[in-house]
Amino acid sequence: MYKSRFTKPDGRVLYLYSRRPIDANIVAPSPQLNPVSLEGSHMRWHPLRGEWVAYARHRQNRTFLPPKEFNPLAPMSSPEFPTELPQGDYDVAVFENMFPTLSEKAVPPPTISGVETFPALGVCEVVVFTKDPTMTLGRLPLDHIVLLFEVWGDRTREIGQKDQIQYVMPFENRGVEVGVTLHHPHGQIYAYPFVPPVPARELAQQQLYFEKHGVGLMADFIAREMRDRIRILYEGPHALAFVPVCARYPYEVWVAPKRPVPTMDRMEDHERVDLARALKTVLLKYDALWSRPFPYLMLMHQAPTDGRDHPEAHFYLEFSPPYRSSDRLKFLAGTELGAGLFASDSLPEEKARELQGVEVSFE
Repeated sequence: MYKSRFTKPDGRVLYLYSRRPIDANIVAPSPQLNPVSLEGSHMRWHPLRGEWVAYARHRQNRTFLPPKEFNPLAPMSSPEFPTELPQGDYDVAVFENMFPTLSEKAVPPPTISGVETFPALGVCEVVVFTKDPTMTLGRLPLDHIVLLFEVWGDRTREIGQKDQIQYVMPFENRGVEVGVTLHHPHGQIYAYPFVPPVPARELAQQQLYFEKHGVGLMADFIAREMRDRIRILYEGPHALAFVPVCARYPYEVWVAPKRPVPTMDRMEDHERVDLARALKTVLLKYDALWSRPFPYLMLMHQAPTDGRDHPEAHFYLEFSPPYRSSDRLKFLAGTELGAGLFASDSLPEEKARELQGVEVSFE
């Protein structure tokens, strides 16, 4: 993997990644010359839920579903319309989000009587999967997806080394059904100054299981799925994709390396290749099953970046389809949002059989 660092006119950093050497003379563009003001961004403590809520009102001004000719994630073709990406020979681009929820340049929080506040500290990056706006993650060549896993691992390692960062979460929102504002194939990375509530709860469960059994919870989970062989969508020598027995959403899928790897940067080359095959298989099945591109949230769960060993943690990808009942997908309502108890109208085994019946090939 080749990597080069550039600085945009507004001061943000751009990283280019490639399977080939990158021209050092590339000039990084920016849609505007001055950085977006973060004034007013902060967090407030929610005492009943015991968690932070982030406020970033400047994000109301971010680009929203522009016409194809004004795609800000496409390589810049005219100086009259500067974009985020330069022309040149590279495969993947990563840059600081122009409209971040969290930032290393966070401003001091306001003082609010009776409310605990905190700076909106962290990192928000955009990962542009490819320069081709017509492509999707699942249709990318296998070696390109392998490179993406290297990129995600590199960003996890580099961001996670920052003293103020405790957790790094790459993800992809796909489809307007989940609130995507740009159609160009891309994902994001959020890095937090604490372990957020959902991964914190998962990690606590994994820690309890590890202390009791001496083996990781996810490792046992994967071993059970391999024994049952009911919900598996892909099995290779080093990776597995399956509908979990406890799936909360229709068509929910987990993709994981078989070896307990705590974070993406700790994977071996052969594991990345097999994980890329598993990921591509799932995405092709999704799109073949649907009459249009399948919408989803792709979330990456990994260990905290607090400098400690986490033998209990096991990196995996979770696909959660959006919340709509009209397409046989999940709509979050009273019991889910109000009580936190998910109620599913279908069994994981039924959805696994649907996906297992979809034949895909990418040789």
